[in-house]
Amino acid sequence: MKMFSWRFIRLWQRNRDVFFRLWRSELPGFTIEPVIILLAFGVGLGTFVSGLGGETYIEFIAPGIVAGYTMFSGIFECTYGTYARMEFQNTFDAILATPLDAEDIIAGEIFWGATRAMLTGTAILIAAAAFQLVHSPWALLIPAVCFLQGILFSALAMCFTAYAPAIYSFNYFYTLFINPMFFVSGAFFPLSNFPVVVQNLSWIAPLAPAIHLTRSLFSGVFEPNPFLSLGILVVLSTGFFLLALVTMRKRLTK
Repeated sequence: MKMFSWRFIRLWQRNRDVFFRLWRSELPGFTIEPVIILLAFGVGLGTFVSGLGGETYIEFIAPGIVAGYTMFSGIFECTYGTYARMEFQNTFDAILATPLDAEDIIAGEIFWGATRAMLTGTAILIAAAAFQLVHSPWALLIPAVCFLQGILFSALAMCFTAYAPAIYSFNYFYTLFINPMFFVSGAFFPLSNFPVVVQNLSWIAPLAPAIHLTRSLFSGVFEPNPFLSLGILVVLSTGFFLLALVTMRKRLTK
């Protein structure tokens, strides 16, 4: 397996420049929507929810919204965004004619997806802080966690993109995997409320440790051990990153 070089930053810069030209059309979907969901669920549904260990419902779901939309941002960028650049715009074909290799393109896409994820998570974190939902200075580390989470889910998305026969295939990826994971990973309800089987299976989903770690940083309460969640994210990020380098190279050079 061939590794990427420093030239991946050129692909990252290219995507950054495009984003800065189009940010007005892209910003609402990943900043305004999660804030609306935070208020709708937290204030609306929250009036019927109790027994959260002294937390209000909106305080409970705020970390889950941050982690969940961080995931959506990275995955969207490296599914629909990457597929469009690869198949419709022929961007990667043009880039392969430069000194950049396939691995540089893949790494640049993943790190750009992670950057988008971090921007989304940070924007929602700022909104949560404005509503006085952040209770610990440890929350300053959340953007770094969002970036790590972005690498994980961007790489995971690239692995699926490598085999997607058409852009419509992503509907199955979201419907059968991403959306269910969002709802059973502890974002909206404590995992302890689920059956034991669901509780155990939820930790297989990459989003559960991300939500747990984010929630710990929001509150400053580090029980159970958040280092286990961090270790899971690091291991999964590394594994899917390496897998994406292999699978996407086959797609780009076929």
